Amino acid sequence: MQRKLPPSFYNLTTLAGAVIAGVSFGLILFLLLLEQFSETSKPYMGIIAFVILPAFLLGGLAIAGFGVWREHRRQRIGTAVEQHLPVIDLNNPRHQTAVALVATGSLLLLVFSAFGSFQAYEHTDSDAFCGQTCHKVMNPEYTAYSNSPHARVGCVKCHIGPGAGWFVRSKLSGAYQLYAVAFNKYPKPIATPIHNLRPAQETCEQCHWPRQFFSEKRESHTYFASDTKNSKWTLDLLVKIGGGNGQAGPTSGIHWHMNINNKVSYIATDSARQSIPWVRAVGPDGKVTVYQSTEHPLAAADVDEKRMRRMDCIDCHNRPTHILYPAARSVDNLMAVDRIDPSLPSAKNLAVYALENSYSTAEAGSDSIKTIINEYYNASYPAVATAKKTEIARMVSEVQGIYGRNYFPSMKSNWKAYPDNLGHMYFLGCFRCHDGKHVSESGKVLTNDCNTCHVVLAQETSGDTSRVSLEGIKFRHPVDIGDAWKKQLCNDCHNPPPGAKPLVTPVVGAK
Repeated sequence: MQRKLPPSFYNLTTLAGAVIAGVSFGLILFLLLLEQFSETSKPYMGIIAFVILPAFLLGGLAIAGFGVWREHRRQRIGTAVEQHLPVIDLNNPRHQTAVALVATGSLLLLVFSAFGSFQAYEHTDSDAFCGQTCHKVMNPEYTAYSNSPHARVGCVKCHIGPGAGWFVRSKLSGAYQLYAVAFNKYPKPIATPIHNLRPAQETCEQCHWPRQFFSEKRESHTYFASDTKNSKWTLDLLVKIGGGNGQAGPTSGIHWHMNINNKVSYIATDSARQSIPWVRAVGPDGKVTVYQSTEHPLAAADVDEKRMRRMDCIDCHNRPTHILYPAARSVDNLMAVDRIDPSLPSAKNLAVYALENSYSTAEAGSDSIKTIINEYYNASYPAVATAKKTEIARMVSEVQGIYGRNYFPSMKSNWKAYPDNLGHMYFLGCFRCHDGKHVSESGKVLTNDCNTCHVVLAQETSGDTSRVSLEGIKFRHPVDIGDAWKKQLCNDCHNPPPGAKPLVTPVVGAK
């Protein structure tokens, strides 16, 4: 048979490289066809079809090229040996058997390679890959995600989304993350990706359409005080959702901020966007109003379009999925449904105390919670410890569950590490702008009136009669601290900064 390529191409090294390149190219075509006929886009498909398999393809070509180069070199120094491909005679029974075995093996190799590539492709597109296989350091985020309202929404749907542009960005970011994990260069806790997120209009709003948000939403909350009796109080709110469709209901309310008829931009002076001294609002009529903080005004030279951010969903809903709940809120929720018995003395304060202690490991935290709770009741309330042994055991189990879902000592992650801008009880949230201290040139104050966003429909505190009015009632702080709650921000007491003294000193729950 006449050879169409130079003699240097006919050697086992070049042949092996050509086989590797050929199989890789065939698998790339197979995955591309698979993607073409798939009903849904698979963002992580590209890591196999465009990164891993091309690497094998190039490797095979490099091996083949090396074989050619080596044969040329041998020819120059006179050590080349003419190589012949095996002669196959199908009339020879031994050759027939060899050909059958090689053909069958090659076919099986192709089938299993295609199947394996598909399975790898499917796995890299799974949430377990994001949260467990590849990113073990993401255990806090994955645990929170698994217990969130978005637990059935794939990680890549929000973090990447459709299209090649953001896929490439994610791969570049992932390359650094791989290096950081391999060489232990990642931060503890893992920082919230604030500045490199895809715009909410291209992710969140594919399911949540602000233009169709409307009217109001009733919310009922149950709280327990940090006293011996776990004094219960309730609060019913009518939250003004608002929206952009006047035919469906009121358009005023919280979602006035969204980019529907109004355009709100701001400048933050910190990377976490918790300090916002400058806000600009542009109404549907084009009227521009600029609000400046009277405490920390921004110099004119610092007002730069490049520093401005146009407000979208993520500026308030900044923890929509990876939610680590405050200890007090978690305990309140479980006590409200009797999973923690409210009749146990100081149960609220004791549970929060046990959760907020500092522990070196998750195992130490879980063991210490059990010890703290049991020792407290054995020492302070021995009769209760005996009579309500089952209830105390359940309390221990529930508090350990809260700890396991929200505290991760190895990554230094807990709810205090991640400001939640939705609301204003434990973090600045709404009060980043609506603190009553942002004023326009004309003297207009960016209001912090509670009734702007919600109306208190009903409130009942321990020892007080229930107060109800559909027109709204005046909020009454459940603990008598005078008018301090009107002058201070909620988080000054509920989540004071390190070293600060809270307005209300809780009862010490453990001895």
